[in-house]
Amino acid sequence: MHITHNIPTRKEIEHLGVYVPGKPIEEVKRELGLERIAKLASNENPYGCSDLATQAMIREVGKASLYPEGTAPDLVEKLGAKLGVSKESIIVGNGSDEIIRLLTRSYISAGDEAIMADVTFPRYETNVQIEGGVPITVPLTNGVHDLASMLSRITSATKMIFICNPNNPTGTIVAAQELLSFIEQVPSHILVVIDEAYYEYVTDKTYLHTIPLLAKHSNLIILRTFSKIYGLAALRIGYGVMHPTIVQALIKVKEPFNTNRLAQAAAVASLEDESFAVQCAQRNEAGRTFLQAELAKLGLACYPSQANFLMVKLGEGRQGHDLFQALLAHGVIVRSGNLLGYADTIRVSIGTEQENEQFIHALQDIWG
Repeated sequence: MHITHNIPTRKEIEHLGVYVPGKPIEEVKRELGLERIAKLASNENPYGCSDLATQAMIREVGKASLYPEGTAPDLVEKLGAKLGVSKESIIVGNGSDEIIRLLTRSYISAGDEAIMADVTFPRYETNVQIEGGVPITVPLTNGVHDLASMLSRITSATKMIFICNPNNPTGTIVAAQELLSFIEQVPSHILVVIDEAYYEYVTDKTYLHTIPLLAKHSNLIILRTFSKIYGLAALRIGYGVMHPTIVQALIKVKEPFNTNRLAQAAAVASLEDESFAVQCAQRNEAGRTFLQAELAKLGLACYPSQANFLMVKLGEGRQGHDLFQALLAHGVIVRSGNLLGYADTIRVSIGTEQENEQFIHALQDIWG
């Protein structure tokens, strides 16, 4: 018997798209019957996580029947000591994307505006829309946030501004002095959310260090994650640093046990193995340099990335989706620019030396 369903959803979510993640390795193996797959689609750490994190997870498995501590106090204390901020200034989330959701849940009401780039991490826009807010999107300039234009879009309805730095998917950063000036010009009643998910990969010496600015700017929020450099993407754990009053507001609306025991233990252990993170950053820089040089030999340019991925401009009327499909047949998974806002691009994560070479060889094969 066929039963019709006619219960309407909230109008705010009627036209929302579904987030499309990078294609999983297992799915490609099943579909194409390939064994050697290079997944360069989701900006994951190709070197896994620290051995200390693995050992911490194994120890914590014995406590799987117990609920975790709701505010991850050990991790918060460790982060506070590392960053030089009070533990009351830190909140831990189920990935830093949960903190984005908590921010919009706490501070965005119907009709409120939130300013963001037109091509950036899509969860900013989605979460604003879910709360009935209005996303105000400002075009990037050569793949970089146009901070002057973002300032000009501030109105009496503006409640929040998002800046992804380095930006996903372009990998670009904004100039330090320009960002500092921007933060100083935004009215203090508007939240400025700086998403620094990829900041550990940055090698540009002019990159603005935002943590010291928290003492002066109570409307500043900094988001970071253990998913990238620390290789804990599967565990879903990230954190935000902000004024303690904002932390308390977010705690009111978060789930009681939003981060699990294994994630908390692994994150604490990861902070005790900074040499692992440093080594991953160095390998990433080498891979980034290699790919940029090899892509240039093929006549392909990239946005100037400071992250663990490159957004490659295909040119000549080429479509990212077509190249995505062609690379898939070679066992290389990337992200099509059609899904990211620039149809004539692909985004490729920087992998191991072997994976990077597999990607380049596949491109050479596809384009002769």
